[in-house]
Amino acid sequence: MQIERLQSMITYLMQENNGQLALDIPKLLPTDETKLYTIWRALVNLRLPNTVTEEYLEMEHAYLQTALQQKEVTSLEDLTPVEPQIYLWQGDITQLAVDAITNAANSEFLGCFIPNHHCIDNEIQTAAGVQVRLDCYQIRQKQGRKEPVGKAKLTAAYNLPANYIIHTVGPIANGKASPIKAHMLAECYRSVLALADKKGLNSVALCCISTGEFGYPQEPAAEIAVQTVRDYLTGTGSQLKVVFNVFLDSDWAIYQSILNKGAKR
Repeated sequence: MQIERLQSMITYLMQENNGQLALDIPKLLPTDETKLYTIWRALVNLRLPNTVTEEYLEMEHAYLQTALQQKEVTSLEDLTPVEPQIYLWQGDITQLAVDAITNAANSEFLGCFIPNHHCIDNEIQTAAGVQVRLDCYQIRQKQGRKEPVGKAKLTAAYNLPANYIIHTVGPIANGKASPIKAHMLAECYRSVLALADKKGLNSVALCCISTGEFGYPQEPAAEIAVQTVRDYLTGTGSQLKVVFNVFLDSDWAIYQSILNKGAKR
């Protein structure tokens, strides 16, 4: 069934900008699910934020929900806090069931258009579905400009186990952690936390903002993230439960070290 869904979605995506092609697309497609997924994901990544039919959305929902059922989803109840209200978890953020996960977006605010790229923006929007790009487009159109660094916007999470995605654009550091970039990065985390509180959420997962494609050095970025969260929770009295989500082993080691130092003080 998953193979047929992928073939149908690929056919739709190939035809939507080219009309009804004379070719019988399904007969030209591979029957291997992994290869089909790669083709489908590439088409989704390249797709502009145009309206989409309910029929396609139903197919996509069925496919992504079935795929999600085959993965191991982690909820907040599965985790042990490392200090009050703060958790550390290593894994794929698209498999985390919390109120909101954080997406490290770019200033265009439409997601990653590089086919099958493994940045967090691409991973999240692919797993959530095409509606996220449409929602981001509507936000950008409404504000009439690109998304500035340090702000936060919320969309539904659609096919993810989380309820919402909070998008924030971090600073581009290119390996250098200047005071200005540090302030911008801290603003990202504060904006995410403040928006989560404003929306009445109970839990939020924070990714390692700006440390991937934007090149912010991992250790100073983690120090900023942890200190900003601690200061926010203490300063506001917020009851938010915050999960630091890391993917790389190196980030896991860095966050463990920083959080353990804080626990000993």
